[in-house]
Amino acid sequence: MTLLQNTPHKDYNQDSITLFTQDSGVDNSKYDFLGQSYSTLYPNLHKYPATMLPQIGLELLKDFKVKKTNLLDPYCGSGSSFVSGLEYGIKDFVGFDLNPLAIRISKAKITFIESNYLLQEKQKLLRQIHAQTQISLNSNPLANITNCDFWISKESQKDLVYIFFCIMQCKNEALQNLFILAFSETLREVSYTRNNEFKLFRMKDYESYKPDVYEVFSKNLESLIKNYLDFYQPKLREIKSLLINSNFKATKQKFDSILTSPPYGDSKTTVAYGQFSTFINEWLGFREARRLDSKLMGGKKAKNLYQKGVMREYITEINKKDSKRALEASSFYFDLQKSVEGLIDSINTQGKVFFIVGNRKVKGIELPTDAFIAEVFCQNSFRHLETIKRKISNKSMPLKNSPTNRAGILSDTMSYEYIVVCEKFKFT
Repeated sequence: MTLLQNTPHKDYNQDSITLFTQDSGVDNSKYDFLGQSYSTLYPNLHKYPATMLPQIGLELLKDFKVKKTNLLDPYCGSGSSFVSGLEYGIKDFVGFDLNPLAIRISKAKITFIESNYLLQEKQKLLRQIHAQTQISLNSNPLANITNCDFWISKESQKDLVYIFFCIMQCKNEALQNLFILAFSETLREVSYTRNNEFKLFRMKDYESYKPDVYEVFSKNLESLIKNYLDFYQPKLREIKSLLINSNFKATKQKFDSILTSPPYGDSKTTVAYGQFSTFINEWLGFREARRLDSKLMGGKKAKNLYQKGVMREYITEINKKDSKRALEASSFYFDLQKSVEGLIDSINTQGKVFFIVGNRKVKGIELPTDAFIAEVFCQNSFRHLETIKRKISNKSMPLKNSPTNRAGILSDTMSYEYIVVCEKFKFT
């Protein structure tokens, strides 16, 4: 069943210049960036799930002639939007994210550290690590890791604790953050987690896995610092930034642009950001690490179905097949609506917003999240300028899922993203 196919949704504001439909995105191959990866523009400083290509954001900022004043990302993740803004010439960034690891990665990308000082401190750290002197810890970070022995060998545990002790001797916050990112990559790499997985699965042959922790950390540290100095640091001298580990909260500052890629759905059934970040978040004492995905958008199941606007018929149709999944999907759209509405007053008149989203399938029904976002903005003093449809060829996401949870019955997931572009009204 195809819902609302080729039928315009209600024009929620008479000043809106574009009616949108369930498949209203305009194909624009320039935004596909086929064959390109994140590192085609800037190497990433730390792995992170489902990162937006900075190339996309840069092209949007250029094409829509965005003011080079400031940029807000209310779900900033690892900071792809800030990379786009850096390349475009924006120098003032504000971001929010509930994941502590995400904030650390974003901070590293837009915080200036002087080159000679960074290189000297790196060498000092490596010398201290290789000296392997005795240490005395006030607390044991291993105690924070759930089922630590299940995930990390005893030998690796000992080496990780020593490296972390050496890192914590550095008192410069920005420098320590860079070192911790290299440690985070090492922690996951030397654990028993399977390679190329964002969720936590233990490798089958874990007993034979005996990594050299010091070698892995040194490699990660050298690579991270080289990428930081070669690609990020030269653009950071005059950058102003505010990154906050929380959901978006209105600030006194107003913005001329929002560039963001919000979650495609609840983390339980789409991208498990919390699971991916669990080890380092637990290690650093974040007590909610194992419950992070349930605290992200759509993490708590709604008590009622979402029955508004464009989503109503879709949620109703899912409910006929599976009432539990309909409530889970409803929870996401209740949260997303509230989140988008919370942004409205933070945007300047004629400010532009770019939401890059995927229309996920639930029970075989594709949910028009792009039209939903345009609808919410158009109900709140914005006009919908355009929705651009692009092929997905470069995100680490499953190509198939199991909509019925029955063995062997698979369905295609997303092959396209939709870039929703809206502008705040100028009242006359």
